[in-house]
Amino acid sequence: MNEVFKALSHPARRKIVAMLRSGPLASGDIAQAFDMAWPTVTGHLNALKDAGLVETERAGTSIRYRLNITAAQEAVGFLMDLMATGDADATAPVRPLKGTD
Repeated sequence: MNEVFKALSHPARRKIVAMLRSGPLASGDIAQAFDMAWPTVTGHLNALKDAGLVETERAGTSIRYRLNITAAQEAVGFLMDLMATGDADATAPVRPLKGTD
């Protein structure tokens, strides 16, 4: 879970996650939304992938990224538990969000 929060600590990565909420996008489409070098965007995408927040699929010659809802739900569940109990036990199992079982 530390990887998830570390990945989300950068504003560009949060913007990528927000973009992917509407559906999968090609890496080129994601890169066009930023004023930064392609390798920098690739680094952000890799950080999100390493954290389990996004998954990739090859579509012809491009790579499409999509949001991994499970990782996001786990992080949100942890935050909700923290807010409810005040106990930040990262080793405790996280309850599923209501309406997702």
